[in-house]
Amino acid sequence: MYAEQFILTLSCQNRPGIVAAVSTHLFRAGCNILEAQQFDDRQSDLFFMRVVYNFVESARSLETQRSEFVPVASTYGMDFSIRNRSERQRVLILVSRFDHCLADLLYRWRTGELPMDIAGIVSNHPRETFAHHDFSGLNFHFLKISHETKQEQEAQLWSLVQSTGTDLVVLARYMQVLSDDLAAKLSGRCINIHHSFLPGFKGAKPYHQAHERGVKLIGATAHYVTAALDEGPIIEQDVERISHYDTPDDLVRKGRDIERQVLARAIAWHLDGRVLANGSKTVVFRD
Repeated sequence: MYAEQFILTLSCQNRPGIVAAVSTHLFRAGCNILEAQQFDDRQSDLFFMRVVYNFVESARSLETQRSEFVPVASTYGMDFSIRNRSERQRVLILVSRFDHCLADLLYRWRTGELPMDIAGIVSNHPRETFAHHDFSGLNFHFLKISHETKQEQEAQLWSLVQSTGTDLVVLARYMQVLSDDLAAKLSGRCINIHHSFLPGFKGAKPYHQAHERGVKLIGATAHYVTAALDEGPIIEQDVERISHYDTPDDLVRKGRDIERQVLARAIAWHLDGRVLANGSKTVVFRD
C-alpha cells in the first residue's frame, strides 16, 4: 500500500448523499480512506468534510485527481481542495520586539513538529534585536515602518510574499496593523495571535490592566486576519486560571506560554488542512 497521502476538504449546502458520493468516488478511484471527519452546521445548513486517503495501487497525479472529482463537486455545488499531505507549505513569519512566539515556532520547525518551510522572517526591528536567535539558513528582512512609510513598507512586504512563494503568513506578535488592502490579499492565509482580553483591555500593558481589574482568567486567541481588527475567524483559543497571588509579571509570563501553544496549534491545524472557513467562523477538525 502506498504511503503517499492526500487531503480532500470540501464545503457545500447540506443535502442527502454527500458522504456516499464522496466515498463511492474514492472507492472507484482505487483509494483507501484513512481519516474522515464531517460537520453539518444546522444554522447555516452548510456541510463540511475532510478526508485523508491514499491509493491502493499507483497514485494519480493531483491534476487528474482534481479533474476527476469535478463531476461530484458540480453535482453538489462543492468548494473543494485536494492536495498532497506531504507537500510542505512555505510560511513567512512576521515579528516585532516580543519574540517568544518566534522562538517557539523555530524550535517546533527544527524538531519537525511543524512540517513547513520557512520562507523568511520579517520584522520592523533590526536583526540585532534578535541576536540571541539562531537564524542559520533563514532569510531575515528588516522592513522599517512609520506612519508615513506604511504604504511603502506593505508594498515591500507583499512583494516578499509573492517572490518567496509564501503560502501562509504568521503574525507572531507582529505589533503592526495590516491595512485593509493587504489583509484582503492575505485572506484565509494569514494567522494572528494575541491575548484574549480584547476588547476589554486595549493598548499598552494589557496584562497590567487586567491585573488592576482583578481578572481570574487569562488567555490567547489565534485567528485569521481580516480588515476588522482582531475580529477575524477564530481558529483556536485557550485560557489559564490565575489568582490574587499572581503579579502583573506572572500574568505576562503565563500569557506568553498560552500564546505560544495556541499559535502553534492553529498553524499545525492550518498546515494539515483541518481548518475550513465558515463565514465569520471556522470549522476545525482537530486531530
